[in-house]
Amino acid sequence: MSASEMVMKTISSESGRVDAAMRSDLEGLAPEVDDLLMKVLQYCLFNGGKRIRPLLVVLAARICGRRDPGIYQLARAFEYLHAATLMHDDVIDNADTRRGKPAVHIRFGIVAAILTGDFLHARSMAIVGALAGSEALSVFSEAAGKMVDGEFLQMRNAACLNLSEDDYHHAILGKTGILISAACEVGAVWAGAGSEERVALREYGICLGSAFQMIDDLLDYQGDRGKTGKQVGNDLAEGKMTLPLILTVQHADGRDRARLQEIFGDEIGRREGLEEVSGLIAKYDGFALTRSRAEQMGALALSRLDLFPDETCAEEKAVLQGLVDFVLKREK
Repeated sequence: MSASEMVMKTISSESGRVDAAMRSDLEGLAPEVDDLLMKVLQYCLFNGGKRIRPLLVVLAARICGRRDPGIYQLARAFEYLHAATLMHDDVIDNADTRRGKPAVHIRFGIVAAILTGDFLHARSMAIVGALAGSEALSVFSEAAGKMVDGEFLQMRNAACLNLSEDDYHHAILGKTGILISAACEVGAVWAGAGSEERVALREYGICLGSAFQMIDDLLDYQGDRGKTGKQVGNDLAEGKMTLPLILTVQHADGRDRARLQEIFGDEIGRREGLEEVSGLIAKYDGFALTRSRAEQMGALALSRLDLFPDETCAEEKAVLQGLVDFVLKREK
């Protein structure tokens, strides 16, 4: 079995267990919550997705030596928070679809989407605190706070053509990396891991999340909507400076940089300029350089797994390694 086949098999089997844990939780909540809230929860939680963040909680716990099935109850908290952020992001970004279906705020209204996101945020914190204790809750809460700060940073950076790579990395840490990192670290805390193991898994998660976001940046320009479920060019239309464009601006000559500034500074220009901007990015190797940066992050993620011996956790280590390749090769 190849590494990619092993990862897909693991994702399939573990996502089913995470889904079962979420369904069990919702069944228990059903008598206590509004019927509309329950409909929105069912819609947003079971609308696709590979459950990567819950899977990382499970794998991190297992690579640190704890394997009991209670981990799925903890892991579902990360899918809850992830779903909450997606709903809120779609409202902020005026996105019409999510995973090829109407976004929650389109299907149920903005108020329902925001309130359901708030509910899932609260529920996820209650789960982590109850099952993994105050130390894990501190990691989880800090991640949630940094995700909000990352959104403010991205808002401040909007339509700013002169962002540095450092600015970009600060933004994606909050946007993607911090929750993936927290999933790894909370799994380690739940397993009773030492500080060295926690740091290694935290840094693995940051690097994996960074690589994930860089590939996401590429897909926004080069993706297939039939696979991604999202309109190509959203980031450009919304004035978001992602890595392909940042790298292009760094390398462009004065004329092309001025043209990018002209397009990026005009709302209509951004909506209609995808083909021209993509051509300029390709001209200055912005796409190739972004992929190279993602591969560098993937290599750093793999290096953080060297701490864990093959003799005691070969299967979990192999899946975590395979996830790096999965992220780098994903098309949606």
